[in-house]
Amino acid sequence: MPVIHPRIHTTVDVGKPPSPPDESRYKSIQIHYHGFAYLPHARGREIKSPRFLLNGHEWELGIYPGGGLHAHHILRSPTYLKVVIRLCSKGSVTAAFDVKILNKFGVSECRLRSRSIDWNSDMISEWSWPEVMRRSKIFDGDILDDDGTLAIVLSMKEDAAATFVPKNPLIKMIEKMFNDETTADVCFEVCCSKGEEVEEDDDSAKRAKTSTPFYAHRSILLGCAPMLAALFDVEDTGCMVTAQISDVSPHIFHYMLSYVYGGSVPKEELKNHAKDFINATDKYSIVNLKLEAEAVYLSSTKFTVDNAMDNLLYADALNCALLKETVLDFLAENSTEAIKKISFTDLPGNVVKDLMLAFDRSKKRIINKYCSDSDEEEEDDDDEDYSLMRVCELRRKLDEKGLDVDGSREAMIEALNNSTGVDGATAED
Repeated sequence: MPVIHPRIHTTVDVGKPPSPPDESRYKSIQIHYHGFAYLPHARGREIKSPRFLLNGHEWELGIYPGGGLHAHHILRSPTYLKVVIRLCSKGSVTAAFDVKILNKFGVSECRLRSRSIDWNSDMISEWSWPEVMRRSKIFDGDILDDDGTLAIVLSMKEDAAATFVPKNPLIKMIEKMFNDETTADVCFEVCCSKGEEVEEDDDSAKRAKTSTPFYAHRSILLGCAPMLAALFDVEDTGCMVTAQISDVSPHIFHYMLSYVYGGSVPKEELKNHAKDFINATDKYSIVNLKLEAEAVYLSSTKFTVDNAMDNLLYADALNCALLKETVLDFLAENSTEAIKKISFTDLPGNVVKDLMLAFDRSKKRIINKYCSDSDEEEEDDDDEDYSLMRVCELRRKLDEKGLDVDGSREAMIEALNNSTGVDGATAED
């Protein structure tokens, strides 16, 4: 862009100004060649990187630390670093590359570009820059970092016009089916809570004053929300079937059913109605949305000694394991004040073990903070002890095994132990 004089406050374009580059089409990867000085540097000797993915295609970057074999090279001629980019996966793609050699401060020291190339695994599969930088400059300048690592950034710009393929439309198609009366076969009549207003319809003004209809599809509910599908326990006769919902407001139910159809709930809505979403999704087992609402509630709530017990009892009642763990950690770290101000007479018996674990975690954090140089080290154990894991780690492992991530800490541990036993028995068989 031209430099604008400071006393000029506006500009007039003659002709169409150049469009800014579409950075969204650039994908980059940084590759480190460690111990560059010790890499084989005979002329013509290539060092290949592991294969990597860029824009859905598999590539590798090769360097020749001692230069490539070229006809014009003569004895005692300067040695140049050679760089090669190579397409490794099958198929074709139109793309251009940008290569930067970084110095040890992370600043580009040398930049190379290729034209837009029609890459094809059966024809054109590599592009090279034979004389990138003198080998002597790499060692004499500030190119290598203090550990002797050469850093190269490779950026790829794919020609979107030549390679654009629409994504699988299934999710968008299902989202469009949300509350579609023309294709639905079931209907929820959600009663309005006190103070809520619903627009009246000429044909059903009386019904509209007391409830809001939400249309759905039995097949989608069976797969994504079985608890909601169970409300329609009659056989599918081809006629519209109705079920009454009286324990969730239409506002919350709208977002909850939309989520079942692949939609998302705005974070501000989750923040303003976190407990309403937790209550509704816990009752109807919309697990992922419940966990989202729980996470938002945690991030937007400041825990104090005054509200800790209410949050603990709430978390225990609705199996919000992460909320429960967070409150227990808070009590463990503020135990002196908690003992003075909180009555633990209403504490459920099943919470005692979790409270002991919270105290143990608090103690370990203190030890790690002040005794980090201790010679004592935790011994690695091949057998995972789920009882000592935090809730997020338990949920992650359950998800990896395809198991339900909702439930109390005890239920999650039991599910993991049972799955481990089954896996072990299968492996022995």
